[in-house]
Amino acid sequence: MGDKPDAQPPAASHDLQAVRVARLYYVQGLTTSAIASELGLSRPKVSRLLSHARRSGLVEIRIHDPGGQALHLETHLQARYPSVKAQVVGVPQGSPETLWLERVAAAAAAALAELLRPGMTVGVAWGNTMNAVSLALIPRPLPELTFVQLNGSASAANFMSGFVTDTILRFARNFAAGAQLFPVPTFFDDPATRDAMWRERSVRHVLALQRQAELLIYSVGSHTASTPSHVYSAGYLDAGDLDTLSAEGAVGDIATVFYRADGSDAGLSVNARASGPPLSLIREAPESLCVVSGLGKAAALHAALEGGLMRRLIVDEVTARAVLERDSKTGD
Repeated sequence: MGDKPDAQPPAASHDLQAVRVARLYYVQGLTTSAIASELGLSRPKVSRLLSHARRSGLVEIRIHDPGGQALHLETHLQARYPSVKAQVVGVPQGSPETLWLERVAAAAAAALAELLRPGMTVGVAWGNTMNAVSLALIPRPLPELTFVQLNGSASAANFMSGFVTDTILRFARNFAAGAQLFPVPTFFDDPATRDAMWRERSVRHVLALQRQAELLIYSVGSHTASTPSHVYSAGYLDAGDLDTLSAEGAVGDIATVFYRADGSDAGLSVNARASGPPLSLIREAPESLCVVSGLGKAAALHAALEGGLMRRLIVDEVTARAVLERDSKTGD
């Protein structure tokens, strides 16, 4: 007997039916035929509901391979940094870093489907990794969700970066959410100018939203990555800035605020001109997700972990291994 067209239920009812089918299939181990018989549905309808459950993020599938390196590394990261919930993404041996980023971005998009809730304010830093995550997002409207940009995007050559605005707006459109951009310089020429700008009401509004954020999403920046972080490749810092950062011991940044190998940032002069949030806000956020891919970011990620600069981490297995190897080399 052919499958008869089913009347399309309201979205909420459709989701509930998809969850019910998914529980019978994944938890109780019923076949699609058995589920169809139990619920009075056709087999094609059951298959469509299972596909909807996966596609919409109602079901997240993770394979825990006891012999897999990713799970082994995840366990070691969790033991070394117990305050961080780590997810290590497996990648094929010998694969390029572009594939690592693609897989890590997809894992981050799936995690966000679980973390985001209606009414939340979410802070987003910009960069190559966040751009990749924005392209991998799973469409899912969430009422009264707001994304706020964590650091300014203007440079001497470009006051409103299309790269940055596209990333933030892509997050917002994907969830039918609001977006609060932050059209100020990434780095001010003079700390006094930043201090004056921070007194403006329009800027204070954005800063208040950043402080209210229940979830922060970001990566770590590094000028040594094979694909340099956007803040470096797009010329936001000049040669003198980079020399100063090296002389002062900076190894990475989060939302264009720099830190040393131990995660500290006191005395790093460029930060006095930076538009990103203080690292104390990163540490104290109710929830934070750091997404990292690429061997060139291992030192920056290690430092961020040492400094307690995340609550959740999604990272590719090659980079995770490099971070743990840094511990063994230093005798930690």
